[in-house]
Amino acid sequence: MSRSPRTVAVVGAGMLGLSTAWFLQERGVEVTVFDAVGPGAGASWGNAGWITPTLSTPLPEPSMLAYGVRQLLRPSSPLYVPPTADPGLIGFLARLGRNSTASRWRAGVRKLLEINTQALDAYDALAAGGVDGPIREAEPFVFGYTSPEQVRGMYAEGEKLAALGQKVDLEPLSAEQARAFAPMLSEQVRGALLLHGQRYLDPPAYVAALAESVRARGAHTRYGVEVTAVTELRGDAGRIRVAGSAVEQEYDAVVLATGVALPALAAPFGVRARVRAGRGYSFSVVPEALPVGPVYFPGCSAVCTPLEGRMRIAGMMEFRSPGAPLDPRRIRALVDSVRPLLRGVDLDDRSEEWVGSRPCTVDGLPLVGATASPRVYVAGGHAMEGMTLGPATGRLLADAICTGTTPAALAGFDPLRR
Repeated sequence: MSRSPRTVAVVGAGMLGLSTAWFLQERGVEVTVFDAVGPGAGASWGNAGWITPTLSTPLPEPSMLAYGVRQLLRPSSPLYVPPTADPGLIGFLARLGRNSTASRWRAGVRKLLEINTQALDAYDALAAGGVDGPIREAEPFVFGYTSPEQVRGMYAEGEKLAALGQKVDLEPLSAEQARAFAPMLSEQVRGALLLHGQRYLDPPAYVAALAESVRARGAHTRYGVEVTAVTELRGDAGRIRVAGSAVEQEYDAVVLATGVALPALAAPFGVRARVRAGRGYSFSVVPEALPVGPVYFPGCSAVCTPLEGRMRIAGMMEFRSPGAPLDPRRIRALVDSVRPLLRGVDLDDRSEEWVGSRPCTVDGLPLVGATASPRVYVAGGHAMEGMTLGPATGRLLADAICTGTTPAALAGFDPLRR
């Protein structure tokens, strides 16, 4: 596209789509946002709400290779693959395994470095522009462990990341000091660390505030509209037609930010990268005393976030159809994993039980940028980093759309890679 577009359709009203819409508006673009349900209805709703650039690394890592097939097939396992005859999923998992090597993980970390450094600044830009969703500094941010050996292991992991250029600020503290910040930690927690320089938010509240800002700045919002086809019109007009339930409109460009549904609309434009649903689970409880900030249990890959009088507990990774119902066994597995680590928390009195589909790629890197059509762009595949990297992705993609030049921070996320 030789000039900056005047009109852009954004398909998807999650954190990625709305962030892209907002930063396009900053450049004077007229934006229309489509979503089959409404703002933040997908993976943006029930996740942990962490903005953690230090922890933003590729999903496939060497530890995944240590998972045997038997472990993967156990419903109580943090990483679960239900028995399936789906050849597409089997192929996806095989490629995910091939990417779970130390060398490929290091290469992926390097590709994420620059966008990670921009994550917090992009949130600051949204706040300065009037987005009033509350964001809190994650001070303290407690990592809890059942043994001192686990603490030393995390330090070693932090040193690996720091050697690659990632900003890592870890501080050791005793279990007693950790309980001063998070009184619900049981005596089973025998070691702890503080991670500095991160933030957190209430996902649905923040996404709602971002959606309202986009609307107030003049966007056309078409919620409850499912886009089923995107077509490039040939000829002098060089327009893009967006069609679906009760809509058929033309725009200068379109951004596809539809999560795990991304391949369906993007495939005609050369996007062949595999995207699968890595489903995460969460629920809320009301502890006797809320933690001051987020708490992470790396040993069982479970997280706790204080949110307006309640605590959200989240975790699990499950490769299953995004439309499958919530599996109660996975909630029970999450409950069982944290029960020994918590006190003063009635884990049987739960609310807001939720499952959401994180869009995962085989190399653990996002898909961001132009497709085979210079008028069709994609933003997706962020796995568990959508909250952390959503605003930075949106700002960088808006720059690419309006200037025709791919920012260096997006160089590793080519949507046309295989």
